[in-house]
Amino acid sequence: MGKPNILIFMTDQQQAGVIAPNHPCQMPNVRALAENGLTFTNVYTTMTHCCPSRASFMTGKYPSQHGIHNNVCNPAALRRGLYPGVTTFSEGLKSAGYQLYYSGKWHISAEENPVDRGWEELFVTAGMDVVMGTTIAGWQEKEYIDQNEPRQQGEIVRPGWGNYKLYGTSTVEYEKTRDYQVVKRAVEQLEKLNEDDTPWCMYVGVTGPHDPFQIPDKYARLYNPTEIPLPPNYYDSLRNKPGIYRRMRKIWDQLSVEEVTESIAYYWGYCTMIDDLLGEVLEALDRTGQADDTLVVFLSDHGENAGAHGLYLKGVSPFEETYRLPCVLRWPNGITQPGRKIDALTSIMDFAPTFLDVADARMYIPSDSKGLSLTDWLDGKEPAMWRNALFTQCNGVEVYYMQRIVRTERYKLIYNPTDVDELYDLQEDPYELINMADEPELQEIKRSLWMAMWREAADAGDVIFNQYPTVALAEWGPACAIGKTVQRNLRGVKE
Repeated sequence: MGKPNILIFMTDQQQAGVIAPNHPCQMPNVRALAENGLTFTNVYTTMTHCCPSRASFMTGKYPSQHGIHNNVCNPAALRRGLYPGVTTFSEGLKSAGYQLYYSGKWHISAEENPVDRGWEELFVTAGMDVVMGTTIAGWQEKEYIDQNEPRQQGEIVRPGWGNYKLYGTSTVEYEKTRDYQVVKRAVEQLEKLNEDDTPWCMYVGVTGPHDPFQIPDKYARLYNPTEIPLPPNYYDSLRNKPGIYRRMRKIWDQLSVEEVTESIAYYWGYCTMIDDLLGEVLEALDRTGQADDTLVVFLSDHGENAGAHGLYLKGVSPFEETYRLPCVLRWPNGITQPGRKIDALTSIMDFAPTFLDVADARMYIPSDSKGLSLTDWLDGKEPAMWRNALFTQCNGVEVYYMQRIVRTERYKLIYNPTDVDELYDLQEDPYELINMADEPELQEIKRSLWMAMWREAADAGDVIFNQYPTVALAEWGPACAIGKTVQRNLRGVKE
């Protein structure tokens, strides 16, 4: 079997649930892709924020390894670019003889663009020239305009910040949207590529369904809000959980129940619009006769709360709605037994080594990559060794807030150094309503999750090993898992 073409279609801020076969959101192109490919049902990002998650996708590494922890394009950035020496899968593919084409959202580095990592740029959005919120001057006029305006439908009032409209009908037609332009450039390039036998990799990165959910009328009218139920965890009291969740919810509690269901209708409409855009790309792939030899990967960078727990958006949000990703792979000439579902715990870091593996370029997988190749799953085999836990690294967004997650098949432990920790039994409580961190019968399970977290953190060079009493707040410290000497060596702590 020759080297496949690789086509990556990455959405932005899309819940995993919307692509499920029984979900009311209309996603026909994704579901057809799943019928002829593989659906990975438990794919998780390393951080629910665009820049760190995309950097993990490109490098196969945790934020602590690649250096991107939050938004690279504003003054709160912890770093503006990848650590020196960190490579991306595109560089390996380039060395293996692939042609590389990039259309859409970058948002990985404010010091580089795709061309600096081997891509030919078709149409780049959120590139290194994007800078947001650099001075107060840019906010002053809006503050004075919006401060005394009455609240509109789907809008939240934020005195001194300006009102924020979460959803609405856009006057921009489908063919005039920026995402359509992203897809159009990709389609134009696909039509040229069928004349050449050289393998290629194309990245198509749309910005939808990222907030605000402002969409053309066709999609805004697609779903009836009165027929949409509230999320099962909408009425979560958030008691016995970190106070930051309640503080965030206070903002969104301005929305009535009717506005919440309406916002979900707009979000689903946005997802359907993105599915139509995917259909444009898939149709071009079929039309040019390249579909059989192309590994198509559909996934998002992170999810969206969309009313879950009364919250919206992402960031400091450990819940399944924001961390679990929609993910479907199709490759007619390379996937056996299509139509399968893979429930194994999978990371956004697994795609970089997978691309290099299928391209017969394994020598370019970094030795410290934390991703695992998915090729055995594609072949219908269960890998001899696979992870039994997933780990995340949140060091905050523009508001710095440290949070770490350990997620096994059944349990999820959330370490919140500045507030109460969380423990959820996902088997009995899939909507994460009951924090069981203090339940006596689960203390041994909780301790085992702590030990797993410390071992993974040590292996990934995480920054959470400071022993000073005001910050060493975990119930069990790292020496319980990795030994006192190893712990000291990690940060050069003297005897």
